[in-house]
Amino acid sequence: MTGIPLNGLLPLPIWGYPLAALALTHITIVAVTIYLHRHQAHRAVELGFIPAHFLRAWLWFTTGMNTKEWTAIHRKHHAFVEQLEDPHSPQVRGLNKVLWEGVELYRVESLNPETIKKFGHGTPNDWLERNVYGVHRNVGISLMLFVNVLLFGPLGLTIWAVQMAWIPFFAAGVINGMGHSIGYRNFESPDASTNIFPWGLLIGGEELHNNHHAFASSAKFSAKWWELDLGWIYIRVLETLSLAKVKKIAPRLYRRTGKHGVDLDTVRAVIDNRLQVMADYARTVVSTVHREEIQKAVGNTRELLKSSRRLLHRETSLLDDEARRRLEAALRQSRALRDVYRFRLRLQAIWMERTATQEVLLEALQEWCLEAQQSGVAALVEFAGDIRGYSLQRP
Repeated sequence: MTGIPLNGLLPLPIWGYPLAALALTHITIVAVTIYLHRHQAHRAVELGFIPAHFLRAWLWFTTGMNTKEWTAIHRKHHAFVEQLEDPHSPQVRGLNKVLWEGVELYRVESLNPETIKKFGHGTPNDWLERNVYGVHRNVGISLMLFVNVLLFGPLGLTIWAVQMAWIPFFAAGVINGMGHSIGYRNFESPDASTNIFPWGLLIGGEELHNNHHAFASSAKFSAKWWELDLGWIYIRVLETLSLAKVKKIAPRLYRRTGKHGVDLDTVRAVIDNRLQVMADYARTVVSTVHREEIQKAVGNTRELLKSSRRLLHRETSLLDDEARRRLEAALRQSRALRDVYRFRLRLQAIWMERTATQEVLLEALQEWCLEAQQSGVAALVEFAGDIRGYSLQRP
């Protein structure tokens, strides 16, 4: 008697079924991070016909998500991050709500026609989208169930269930929830985004969420040499095969030897790389002065200064009233810390002047550097000297 074997057309050893589930869910992760996120939402990478259509079809089979809806909701998240209008901010709605009910938050926002119209522009509107992917969402995931059972037998149902839960938990829950609550920050962006882990393997690089919010239009999420963005590796492979083209990555900040004056190139370099500049300032100036002041302090003053380390680096808009009081108390104990913190706020204010001309910004940066070099604080003097050599042009 012939027919389909009880254990499916693709029988595997017992350990093979978890590996199959991981492989299938990983393809879905790749589709989300490369196709939906970096290609559609941020236009950071251009995909060729084959990978774009394969990844879009795979998402239909494994999630039923609509490209236009996902893109619109994500763009709205960036536009209103950590505000009431943010569709899934744990700072507004609570971590448990986003972590465990992220799919429901997504569903509610997907029913908002204003969001889709305003933020969903530029997404596919071809025959497939209008007649298949956009209107028969349950057909794809039903076909996935059929194929899984056909290939793996009864265990295919378990693999399918894992596939259906993978993106709702890791993308809608972990990234949107933990990615704005738990982890480390390379950049003090004006939101609560964090890097959950330095190695973006499980969720294809999405773990590096703070880096992404710092440079949202970059196709590469890793920023430090020790960070790993698996999605970026896949993009580079596709680019090598002429199946993708990187359109933008985070700007590089160069230091040109022999460049001692602040010019418009300096202004553009500082503004385009402002979060990196502020990270360097925190590391080389604030941290240095903070250590020096702790070494000189005694008793309660020493403990107060120690407890203020994170507050000195934190984006000011993210400080609550209690944190502000603690920070102000620490700054009252040290003139040097007050000076470098004040210079930090002044430097940050330069690129906050949205309506200022380049000439006004140039004058403001020149004045900042001059006063910094006259401050008498060694680390600040050195940093001001370094700024003069900043450039976006490779030496």
